[in-house]
Amino acid sequence: MPAVFQCLMAIVHRAFEAAVFWLEDRITETGNEANVRESTLFSHACFLIKSMSQREEHIRDISVNLLTQLRDKFPQVLWNSSCLDSLLFSVHNDSPSAVINDPALIASVRSLYQRIVREWISISLSYAPCTSQGLLQEKLCKANTWQRTQPTTDVVSLLTEIRIGPSKNDWTGIRTANIPAVMAAAAAASGANLNVTEAFNLEVLSTGIVSATVKCNHAGEIAGMRRLYNSIGGFQSGGAPTGFGSGLQRLITGAFSQQPPAEDDSFNEMLLNKIVLLLQQFVSIAEKGGEVDKSQFRDTCSQAAAFLLSNLASESKSNVEGFAQLLRLLCWCPAYISTPDSMETGVFIWTWLVSAAPQLGSLVLAELVDAWLWTIDTKRGLFAHEVKYSGPAAKLRPQLAPGEPESLPEIDPVEQIMAHKIWVGFLIDRFEVVRHNSVEQLLLLGRLLQGTTKSSWNFSRHPAATGTFFTIMLLGLKFCSCHSQGNLQNFKTGLQLLEDRIYRACLGWFAFEPEWFDVNNVNFSISEARSLSVFVHYISNDGQSDARGRGHENGTYLVDMNDQCHPVWGQMENYAAGREKRKQLLMMLCQHEADRLEVWAQPTNSKENTSRPKISSEKWIEYARTAFSVDPRIALCLVSRFPTNINLKAEVTQLVQSHILDLRCIPEALPYFVTPNAVDEDSVLLQQLPHWAACSITQALEFLTPAYKGHPRVMAYVLRVLESYPPERVTFFMPQLVQSLRYDDGRLVEGYLLRATQRSDIFAHILIWHLQGETFPSESGKEVASGKSGSFQALLPVVRQRIIDGFTTKALNLFHREFDFFDKVTSISGVLYPLSKEERRAGIRRELEKIELEGEDLYLPTAPSKLVRGIRVDSGIPLQSAAKVPIMVTFNVVDRFGDQNDVKPQACIFKVGDDCRQDVLALQVIALLRDIFEAVGLNLYLFPYGVLPTGPERGIIEVVPNTRSRSQMGETTDGGLYEIFQQDYGPVGSPSFEAARENFIISSAGYAVASLLLQPKDRHNGNLLFDNLGRLVHIDFGFILETSPGGNMRFESAHFKLSHEMTQLLDPSGVMKSETWSQFVRLCVKGYLAARRYMDGIINTVMLMLDSGLPCFSRGDPIGNLRKRFHPEMSEREAANFMIRVCTDAYNKWTTAGYDLIQYIQQGIEK
Repeated sequence: MPAVFQCLMAIVHRAFEAAVFWLEDRITETGNEANVRESTLFSHACFLIKSMSQREEHIRDISVNLLTQLRDKFPQVLWNSSCLDSLLFSVHNDSPSAVINDPALIASVRSLYQRIVREWISISLSYAPCTSQGLLQEKLCKANTWQRTQPTTDVVSLLTEIRIGPSKNDWTGIRTANIPAVMAAAAAASGANLNVTEAFNLEVLSTGIVSATVKCNHAGEIAGMRRLYNSIGGFQSGGAPTGFGSGLQRLITGAFSQQPPAEDDSFNEMLLNKIVLLLQQFVSIAEKGGEVDKSQFRDTCSQAAAFLLSNLASESKSNVEGFAQLLRLLCWCPAYISTPDSMETGVFIWTWLVSAAPQLGSLVLAELVDAWLWTIDTKRGLFAHEVKYSGPAAKLRPQLAPGEPESLPEIDPVEQIMAHKIWVGFLIDRFEVVRHNSVEQLLLLGRLLQGTTKSSWNFSRHPAATGTFFTIMLLGLKFCSCHSQGNLQNFKTGLQLLEDRIYRACLGWFAFEPEWFDVNNVNFSISEARSLSVFVHYISNDGQSDARGRGHENGTYLVDMNDQCHPVWGQMENYAAGREKRKQLLMMLCQHEADRLEVWAQPTNSKENTSRPKISSEKWIEYARTAFSVDPRIALCLVSRFPTNINLKAEVTQLVQSHILDLRCIPEALPYFVTPNAVDEDSVLLQQLPHWAACSITQALEFLTPAYKGHPRVMAYVLRVLESYPPERVTFFMPQLVQSLRYDDGRLVEGYLLRATQRSDIFAHILIWHLQGETFPSESGKEVASGKSGSFQALLPVVRQRIIDGFTTKALNLFHREFDFFDKVTSISGVLYPLSKEERRAGIRRELEKIELEGEDLYLPTAPSKLVRGIRVDSGIPLQSAAKVPIMVTFNVVDRFGDQNDVKPQACIFKVGDDCRQDVLALQVIALLRDIFEAVGLNLYLFPYGVLPTGPERGIIEVVPNTRSRSQMGETTDGGLYEIFQQDYGPVGSPSFEAARENFIISSAGYAVASLLLQPKDRHNGNLLFDNLGRLVHIDFGFILETSPGGNMRFESAHFKLSHEMTQLLDPSGVMKSETWSQFVRLCVKGYLAARRYMDGIINTVMLMLDSGLPCFSRGDPIGNLRKRFHPEMSEREAANFMIRVCTDAYNKWTTAGYDLIQYIQQGIEK
C-alpha cells in the first residue's frame, strides 16, 4: 500500500507540475486565450478546494499542499468568486463527509476548512482589502438568501475574528494593507461610517453584514420599483435578455441589433434619466463651490450601482448607452467633487461594481484612469502645483519666503489631497488583484502612471501631500517590478524608463524646503509618517517582495544609452553607477523625512532614534554632488535639512559658485555667494546679483546689516527686491528699514523709502511716525550727537521733510488731517498733567469734545485697516504712570475692506514719556510666529496687538478687546484661575468650561514658544490678560532678550510663566499625567518645531535693530543667545525633547511664585 500510494503521489505531483507549467507558459496570452487559461486555473483551484473534504487524510493534506502552492504561484485565485464560493459553501454540498454519519470526520473536515478559509481571507485582505471585502459582502448576501441556516452560520463564524487594523494584523513586510492609503480605502470599501483619517479597526464580519444589508436593500428598492412599474402597466411583455457581455461588446464595436427593445426598456429609461440627472446635479453643486450632501450623494450612488447591476443583461442599444453614461458618472463624480466624503462613496461603489460583476473591472478602471488624468490637467488635489496651493510657503510670502504674495485658494487643497489619498489606496488594491492575470488592466494602470510622472513638477508641494505623493510613487515602483512577470516582458524598456521618471519625481519632491503642516488630527500625521516608512522599506528591499526572486538587473535595460543623453537624467557616463547613487540619496532623504514626520506625529515620544548609521564626510560629498546633478535645489534643501553639516555645506557652496550662471532663478542660493567675505573681497560672483531672483524680505534685511558694508551691488539687489513687493507688505518691517538708514552711506535706502511713499500714503504715514519715534532731543541722553548716531539723528527730520515735500495735494491734505487728529488726542496728556486725579476724567471728556473728525478716510495708526468713524467722548480714562498721564480713548471704527455699517469699538492707549519701540520689536516677533502657526495649521493663539511710536517717547498702543488682567480678576475673588474659570464658564466638565480650558491651553502654548525665544521678564499678573473666551495674552515687553528687572538679576529663571494656578487648569492630575497637559506639551513642541523652520527670518528681524539703542541690546550677546535658543544643531527629535524639558522645568517653578510674591509686596499687584 505505501508503494502504491507513493506512486500515486508522484503522479499527482507530476500532473500538478505539468498543469502549472502549462499555466505559466500562457501567461502572456490575452483575449479568449487568457480567459481559457484563467478558467482552467480556477477550475483546478476549485477541484483542490473540494478535495479537502475527502475521507482520506492523506488526500486532504495533499489537496491543502497543492492548493497553497497554486495560491502562491497564482495569487489571482484569492479574489476569484467561484474559488471563494467553493471555500465558503462546498463543504456542505455533496461531499463524502456530508453523506456518511461520521461526526469525527465531519468535525475534522470542518476544522480544516475553517483554518484554510481564515488563512485564505487573511492573505487576500492583506494584499487587497477593498476587493476582498467587496467579495465577502457578496458572499454574505448569497448566504443570507439561502434557506438552509448551516452555511450562513458557518460563514458568520469563519469571519468572526478577522479584522483589519494596524494593531491587529501580523502582516510582515510590505503587504499593501499596511499602506495607510490602502487602509483608508479599505475603511471606505467596508461601507462603515468611519472617518478614514482616524485610527480604525475594521471587523470584517460586522461591517460586512452592514454593507451587505445596505446593498441588498438598494437592490430590493430597484426590484420593487420595477415590479410596481410592471403592475401598473408600465410596459408590455417581450423577449428575454441575452447577456450583458454581448451588450458591452456592441457598445465597444458600435454594432447594435435591430430587435425590439426589452420589456422593461421604458422603466430603465425613466429611472436612468432620473439617476443621471441627480448625479449631474451633485457635480453642478460642487463646481459652483457648494457643499454636496454626503448621505444623499451616497444613497444616489448606491441606487445607481444597484440599478446598473440589476441590468447586466440589457441588450438594448439605448440602455447600453445609458448604462455606459451611468457607469461613467459613477466613476467621475467623486473626482469632480474631490472631497474625502465623495471619494469614500466612490471607493465603496467601485468596489461593489468590480466585486459583483468582475467583467466590469476593465470598464471601471478605464473610466477611473481618464478621471485621474483629468485631475492632472485641471490641477486638482495632488496635482495642484500652483504656488497658492503649496501651503505654508505660499502663506508666508514675501516676509519669510521668497516670491510674490499669493491670494488664498478658494478650495481647501488638503481636502482634495485627502480625496486623492483614498483614491490611490483603491488603485493599489486593484493593482494587486489584476497584476497577475489582466494585461489589459495593467496597461490601463501603466497609462495612469505615465501621465502621473510625465512631468516631475506636476505635483502639489503642500506638505500634507507627502504621504499621498509617495504612495502613488510606491504604486509606480510596484508596477515597474512587473517586468519580471511574463505578461509584461515585452515592456521592459518602457518600465525601466517609467522607473527613472518615478525616481526623478521622488527626488524632485526634495527640491523644496521641508515644511510642517498640522490638520489637528494625530492619526493623519501618523499615517503620513507611515507612508514614508513603507516607501523607504520598499526601495531598501528593491521591491523583492514583488519581484518574487527576480535577479537584480541594474543598468541592463538601457545599456545602449550609456554615454548618451538619457531622456530623464540627461548626459551620463555610467547609468548603473548613477542609478545606485540616486537610489541611495533618495533612501537617505526619505528616511530623514520619515523621521521628521514621526516627530510631528508623536512629538512627546521622547525616544531618540539611535539606529541610523553614521554617514561619512565622503558620503555627504557624494550626496551633494548627486543631488546637484539632478537639481541644484535638492542640494540646497539638503543643507537646510542638515544645517550643521560642515562638509555638506562646503561642497554645496563650491558647487553653487562653480555653476552660478545656472542658478539665477533660485533665491535660496544667495547665502552661498553673498557673504561678508565676498563683500570684503569684492567677489566677481556679486556681479550676478542684478540678474538674481527676488528673495524674501527677511533675507533682504540681512543684507542691510553692517556686515555687508553697503556694497553697491548688494544694496542694488536688496532695493530691487523691496521694490518688487507692494509697499503694504514691506510696512511691517518699517522699524528695521528706519534703522538701516544708519548705514546708508550711499543714500540708497533713503531713495527706496522716498519712492515707496509715492506709491502708498499709508507707507508714508507709518514711515513718518517711525522717523519721529527715533528722534530724540539732545537733552534726553538717548543718543550721543556724534559719529554715526549723530548723523542718523540729523538725517531723520531731513527724510521726514522730503517725504512731505513729495506729497501730492490730496496726499498732503490726508497727511495733515490724520496727524493733526491724533496729535490732538495725544496732547490731552499734557493738559491733564497739572490737574488733580479727581479732575482728570472730566478733563479728558472736555478735551475730546473739542476734537472734530475731518473726513471718513482717517484710520487708526496702529491698524490702517480700521477707519475711524468717531470718538466715544465718555470713554476717556486717565491711567496711572510715574511720568506723564497716559490716557485710554475708545474710537468707533469700521473695517476698511468690510461692511461700512458694522461699527465696532476699539480702545487705544496714548502714552507720553514712555519709549514703546521695544514693544514694537517684541510684537513683530510674536506676529511672525502667529503667521507661522497659522500657515502651518497649528491651533495656537497669539495676539500681537498694535503698537506704534508716534514721536519722541510717545506712542499709541491698542487695547486688547474684551480682556482684564489677572490682577484685576484677583480684586474680585480670592480663588485662583481654576475657581475663576468655574465662576465664569460653569462647572468643570461642562461644554463652556472645557471650551475655555481649551482656549487657555492653545494660548498658553503659543505664548510659551514666544516666551522661550523672546525671554520676556517682569511677568507679574498685571502683564497677563485673559479675554472673555479664556485665552491668555501677554502685554508689556519692557524686559526681553538679555534684560530683566532688578538690575538684570534674572530672578524669573523659567523660560515662560507657568504658575501653580495655571497648572491647575492645564494639568488636573497635578503630576503631568493628564491628557490636557499632554496636549499642551504637544502644542508647545509643534510650535517650537514650526518656529525653527523660519529661524533665520526671525533672527534677521531682530538683528537689524541691534544698534537701535533699545535696552534689550544693552548687555550680553542677544543675537547669539537667540540663535542658541533655536538649537539649530539639534535634530527634530532632539529639539522636541528640549522643548519637553522646557515645559517640565517651567511647571510651577518656585522662582515664578517668588516673583509674583515680590510684586504683590512691592507694587500691590494681586498674585
